[in-house]
Parts: sequence; C-alpha cells; structure tokens
Amino acid sequence: MIGSTLGLYLMGRFARTLLGIFGAICALIYVVDFVEMLRRAGDLPGVTTAYVALVSLLRVPSISEQTLPFVILAGSMFAFVNLTRKLELVVARAAGISVWQILAPPVLLALLIGMFCTSTYSPLAAILKQRADQMETGMFGRTRQDVDSSLWIRQRSLDGQAIIRAEQSSNSGTVLANVTAYVYEADGRFQERVEAARAELLPGVWTLHDARIMALGEEPRSVEKYMLATSLTAEQVTQSFVPPAAVPFWSLPDVARRMQAAGLDSVGYRLRYLSLLALPALLVAMVLIAASFSLRFFRFGGIPRMVTGGVVAGFVLYVATKLVSDLGGAGFLSAPIAAWSPAIVGCMLGSLVLLHQEDG
Repeated sequence: MIGSTLGLYLMGRFARTLLGIFGAICALIYVVDFVEMLRRAGDLPGVTTAYVALVSLLRVPSISEQTLPFVILAGSMFAFVNLTRKLELVVARAAGISVWQILAPPVLLALLIGMFCTSTYSPLAAILKQRADQMETGMFGRTRQDVDSSLWIRQRSLDGQAIIRAEQSSNSGTVLANVTAYVYEADGRFQERVEAARAELLPGVWTLHDARIMALGEEPRSVEKYMLATSLTAEQVTQSFVPPAAVPFWSLPDVARRMQAAGLDSVGYRLRYLSLLALPALLVAMVLIAASFSLRFFRFGGIPRMVTGGVVAGFVLYVATKLVSDLGGAGFLSAPIAAWSPAIVGCMLGSLVLLHQEDG
C-alpha cells in the first residue's frame, strides 16, 4: 500500500487544486447572476443593491452544485498533469508504486467530497435556494407558477380517482381556473366529466364553482357548486410546485412517499434522491476518466490532445447523465437505473482504459 506521507501529500495537492477551481467557478457564477439580477431589479422601487447581492449569494450553492462533476474532472486532470510535469509521478512509479496506489488518495477524496455534498452541502443549498426563491418572489411579485400556468393533478380518494386539468393556477395550485375534471368510480370505471370556471381546494374537498356535469347516458346539467372529494392537502399541492432540487436531501424520501400516496407524480423526487446517493460514485468516475487521459509522460508528447480527450470524455459522461436522468423522469427508465447507470458505466470505462494503459 502507498505510504501515509505520500498519500496525504497527493490528497493535499488534489484538495488545493479542487478548492481553487471550485472557488473560481463560484465567484464567476455569483458575478454573472448578480449582474443579471441587478438588471432585472433595476427599475423596481425599494430594492437595494445589497438586497439583490444577498439573493444572488443565496442562489450560488444550488447552481454551483451542478458544476461539481466538472470541478472534479478539471481539478483531477490539472493535478495529474502538474504532478507528471514535475516528474513526481515518475519518481513514484520508479519506486515501484502502481497507478492504482497513486489513484487511491484522489479516489478517496472524491468519495469524501461526494458524501459531504450529498449529506451536508446539497441540503444546505436547497434550503438557501428556497429562501432565495421567497426573496425573489417578494422582489418581483408572483412567481411563474402562480401566473398563467397549466396544471395536471391525478388524485385518489375514498370515492375513486380523478384527473384534474386547469388552464391557470394561483396560490401555489390551491386555486384553479378553467377546470376540467375526469371523475372515475372506485373500480376504475369512468363516471363523469366536470367543467368549471373555478376550483378551490378546501380541507378534504375540491369545490368547483359554476360547474357543468356530463355523464354517460345523461343530459348535461349545470350546478352552482360541485364537491369533489380529495385526499390532497394544501401543503401537498403546494409541494408539487417545489422543484426536486429545492427539497433538502433528507426530506426527499418523505416528500416522495407523501406525493405518491396522494396520487401526485413523485418520480422527480425519487430520482433526485437516488442521484444524490450516486453522486460519490459519479465523482469517482470523473477521477478515473481524468487519470485515463492525464498520466501520459511529457517526454512522449501529445499532452494537449490527451487533455482535450479527457475533457470531451467527461462532457460526454455529463451529457449522458442528464439524458438518462430525463429518460428516468419521463418514465422510460426506472429511477435506480437512471440514477446509478452513468456513474457505474463511467467507473467501468475509466478502469478499463487504465487497465489497458498500465497493465496491457
């Protein structure tokens, strides 16, 4: 095994490199977001520059969290190339240390960073994002979800199932306009269709105002109020408007369970939870990919081409992760496969390339 002195030295070099790159990216994100937010709030009365700066600062952790795989990839490649350029890795290899022993410290560091991000940084970023969204709503007025946003709700209750569609929603989805409800009996048979000008969520019931009821074999009839039983609460409907990225990691399983029990779509929350669990493995995959394209000796030449290949490979893995995540969110793939497959495939491909390069 690699000695503790060399291991700590390599881990320290990697940690300083990653911290520098991550800090630079966070600063760039903050400046760009602050300038854009300041432009949008320039004509608003009573909004100070300090207030806008605080909102932008609260948004930085959630945005920077998405760049973490690229930070690990770029930091690992820079550290490997720098160690190779200074012949430190050459000396280590000449002393009989294999590439797998050299990779142990950065892989361990990537695992620790991934676990810290999943357990601490991501929940903190979600809480700060919620606070930033509240401040932004107070600054600009109602959010996009509260204005001219269509809404689909599938619910279950003791009376059966119902699918509700509204052309407009307000008050975080508890007040609907231009509503169409498809009501089914407990055994799944279609019962009736209800159209209403407005619907309001009250405890245990949707109240549809100025409703028109159309049932099979019956003449359409109009009523002033139509009561549709529901097991949804105002909190659950409001929660459906909160994106999964704004929900803390430790709350995601409970939110997904309550959403599924209420008949709402919980795939995004389960996928977000599993993706955060798979984040340490994804960061390890980025380290292995970086090592595959960065351990070439300088005297062999071709370093720029190798580095470019590593960047392209990391970008392809990131795009594949997003693509598979979208397929999982759309229901074409199961949530565990969508969350874990990019990280597992990335680790396997990186290990395969290293085995071919180092062990023939």
